[in-house]
Amino acid sequence: QERLAYMLEDSAPVALLTQTGMQERLPAAAEAGLAIPVLLLDGEEDGAAMARQASHNPEPAQLGLTARHLAYVIYTSGSTGMPKGVMNQHRGVVNRLLWAQNEYCLRSDDRVLQKTPFSFDVSVWEFFLPLLAGAQIVMARPEGHKDPQYLATVIDRARITMAHFVPSMLQIFLNQADTEKCHALRRVLCSGEALSHSLQTQFHAYLPAIELHNLYGPTEAAIDVTSWHCKHGRYAGIVPIGRPIANTQLYILDAHLQPVPVGVTGEIYIGGAGVARGYLNRAELTAERFLPDPFSAQAEARLYKSGDLGRWLADGNIAYVGRNDFQVKIRGFRIELGEIEARLAACEGVRAAIVIAREDQPGDKRLVAYVIAQAGAEEGALSATNLREQLSASLAEYMVPSAFVTLDAFPLTANGKLDRKALPAPDKSAVVSRAYEAPQGAIEEALAQIWQDLLGLAQIGRHDHFFEMGGHSLMVVTLIERLRQQGWSVEVRSVFTAPTLAAL
Repeated sequence: QERLAYMLEDSAPVALLTQTGMQERLPAAAEAGLAIPVLLLDGEEDGAAMARQASHNPEPAQLGLTARHLAYVIYTSGSTGMPKGVMNQHRGVVNRLLWAQNEYCLRSDDRVLQKTPFSFDVSVWEFFLPLLAGAQIVMARPEGHKDPQYLATVIDRARITMAHFVPSMLQIFLNQADTEKCHALRRVLCSGEALSHSLQTQFHAYLPAIELHNLYGPTEAAIDVTSWHCKHGRYAGIVPIGRPIANTQLYILDAHLQPVPVGVTGEIYIGGAGVARGYLNRAELTAERFLPDPFSAQAEARLYKSGDLGRWLADGNIAYVGRNDFQVKIRGFRIELGEIEARLAACEGVRAAIVIAREDQPGDKRLVAYVIAQAGAEEGALSATNLREQLSASLAEYMVPSAFVTLDAFPLTANGKLDRKALPAPDKSAVVSRAYEAPQGAIEEALAQIWQDLLGLAQIGRHDHFFEMGGHSLMVVTLIERLRQQGWSVEVRSVFTAPTLAAL
């Protein structure tokens, strides 16, 4: 209710379209102090009034309409906790639709599955591309986009030829649905999250005759700005986001807004027809994220500062690296989580991987990895011991996660995207464990108690490894101080060379 009230107040619509069953959610409008006409689509009086409206399109010239008028405002989450409205213009949306028709060549016998909630911009092309092409729209039931079995049935019975999946949902669909029902499906589009190489491989194994396309684009740039046709074996270990679509420019720039060389990671800036007007009623944020385009001869041209990281590949395609706000700093080290995730996903037995920085105890930020096993993975392949050993061969010690949590599936948000906030805290099974042998003697027992306090563990054996159990360089300093308080003198390097109770 609070979110609805805010969006109504912020957008100040001239009318509100709803249904009788949704009216109970409308007190938010009154709370916002707005007098908005409410039209009931299923109401007898309003329905009759709408039926009397003209059935033909108005003449744009007579109304003074141009391609730069707003097509829609879609709200996305904001860093302040309140959503921000993104103002997209007709020219950007139409450019995206015309490019898609030119790229995919929809025909009158195509059937497009419309399953994305219309509060997300993927729904825009799901609605309007088939209308533009003279194809057919098949609308999924409400919440149907979350049910893989239902989607497989609809794809089968309606003979769907084109559908979109967020990668997280595509993974679930491939694992749980009967993909043999996709006999009419010709093309699947993916966007909204990074598409992993392992998921691309699985898709081609399950649905070898169906095209897979990876698209990239923020809400602030009319749905999608790049496209890549995923073909098996084109790249090892990555799935590019491809090249810019028509009338769109992408730049990968450094902190000084200078282009970076091929292969070097920088921030993605977007220019061209699809760039939104800005954020509704957020002039300061608009000025911060929508900048004058120094590469364009047009005075009004702007670049959208995406916050996404990417790098040019040698053939002119772009590889998505991650969000710049997924870059974390732990114990003085700047770490890009995407790099660790890529290494982890390449480990034997790992189907998918996510790495986050957790601070379950104030002041103790640690890297925690979450993994999903491949089908048929050997027992113990995803043990903390095995994964840590593999990562240690390719990553610096400070980049190796302290804990490894195995999950059956990653938690998802209401719209099917990964919900990082819902990832569980690790328990003792998530850290490297060794055969337990009780501490021997008063010194080892006292050391074990200090380690337990620092590491937050209930039990420490005499052969447990301080760093494998989650210890780190800053924690060593605290350990040394605690030992000194007990009257013991130990050098920092001694903990690194003798990291077990027995050795220390």
